[in-house]
Amino acid sequence: MGEVMDRRGFLAASAGVLAVGAAASAAEERELPRKPPAGQLRKAVIFGMLPDSMPMADRLKLAKDCGFDGIESEPLGDLKAAEERRSAAEAAGLEVHSVIYGGWDKPLSTGDPAVAAAGKEAVRSALRDARALGATSLLLVPGIVNEKTRYIDCYERSQRNVKDLIPEAKAQGVQILIEEVWNNFLMSPLEYSRYVDEFKSPWVQSYFDVGNVVAFAWPEDWIRTLGKRIRRLHLKDFKRGPRQFVHLRDGDINWPEVRKALAEVGYGGYMTAELNGGDAAYLKDLAARMDLIIAGK
Repeated sequence: MGEVMDRRGFLAASAGVLAVGAAASAAEERELPRKPPAGQLRKAVIFGMLPDSMPMADRLKLAKDCGFDGIESEPLGDLKAAEERRSAAEAAGLEVHSVIYGGWDKPLSTGDPAVAAAGKEAVRSALRDARALGATSLLLVPGIVNEKTRYIDCYERSQRNVKDLIPEAKAQGVQILIEEVWNNFLMSPLEYSRYVDEFKSPWVQSYFDVGNVVAFAWPEDWIRTLGKRIRRLHLKDFKRGPRQFVHLRDGDINWPEVRKALAEVGYGGYMTAELNGGDAAYLKDLAARMDLIIAGK
């Protein structure tokens, strides 16, 4: 009888812990930026792709006139300047949806404590910038594998340093989105998914670049594996033969299959072109190409 009671007590206590954990998780989910409905895809362009010869307000108006819904900004390192860009974007009818931070200069995979500390402070500054800009996500390249940094060290160090940044992400209401890029790291969708999941936090998710995997894989496969971890998308195209990035729909990406995969995983939100910049004619053509991708063509 005592053993039965002990088991009952253990199960009851376990259920209580699970309930508390579920409540905490639900509360954290409510703090997250609102996720767009599945299938609601919006077009964006990186601010640096707009003609730099024009005043900021004119550059933003051009983006809107060419058919874009939002922009992605670089970190400005100046909260007043960030607020001014946000106001100018809103006046043009655009949303600054994300900050393309990167992470190459002071990689979080470094074995140098001083560099790691500087890298984390730079990310914190970019998160504050993102909030001032009105953005709800920040693109982060978490680490670099090379002859000086072993793969396992990159994995463990970058995770440890990114975990230290989660409180700041929560405080600013900005998700940290890990991008896969040509940094010799996160080379499969299985590892990428595991890496994100091990943070056990909705504040660290995926920024998937459709073009970055084409040299060695198929983006539709990665999308289906990453699934709901994907919170933002970068669009570019790639030709495997000459191994070069090309304009959207001019490369080897099977865009109808990519669009199908996005529908299967229920993705909704921004698709941001990451390409060379250009004038109004170029940007209108880019927006039209993105419309064809959204239409599954």
